[in-house]
Amino acid sequence: MKIKNLIVPLLFCLFSLQLSAQDDSLLIDPQLVIEEPAYKPYDPLSPARAAFYSAVLPGLGQAYNGKYWKIPIVYTALGVGVYFYLENDRQYDRYRSAYKSRLAGNTDDEFYDENGQPRVSTSALIEAQRFYQRNKEVSVLVTLGLYALNIIDANVDAHLQQFNVSEDLSLKPNLDYNQFTGTTGYGLTLNYNF
Repeated sequence: MKIKNLIVPLLFCLFSLQLSAQDDSLLIDPQLVIEEPAYKPYDPLSPARAAFYSAVLPGLGQAYNGKYWKIPIVYTALGVGVYFYLENDRQYDRYRSAYKSRLAGNTDDEFYDENGQPRVSTSALIEAQRFYQRNKEVSVLVTLGLYALNIIDANVDAHLQQFNVSEDLSLKPNLDYNQFTGTTGYGLTLNYNF
């Protein structure tokens, strides 16, 4: 009776070892290479995030998109706008202080020559103030426009990075050589693969 009690568990162990030795047919072949898509997976918040980053700090949206070469362009454009604003403000202040000095009756501003004669008239000082004031306002508008363009560029670039550009749909120029007549035909080929 003891042998019968030992045979049943022994057969059960042998049978289970044989079952576990079988290969799983659902395993992925290690030779199989899964290709990653050439474009980023779709993220609906990516354009908004890039625009927000560029609004907070100009150029940060371009860094978020991986377009690092655009950052110096952004800062150069904004720097030029700020430079022209500051330069026009400095010139405006020069002519404004000379005009105020003349209204106070002084004859010692920078626009008088060594003989005490004015090189620039009072009406020319007024016109120069208007000119530089207008240039200051234009500089502010151009700088704000470039700032907005920075935000728009980051947003559009983030949208375009998610655009699927694959070989499944392509439009290419084509040269077709006609062997019978010896002429070349020109055309466009539209390829659509699915």
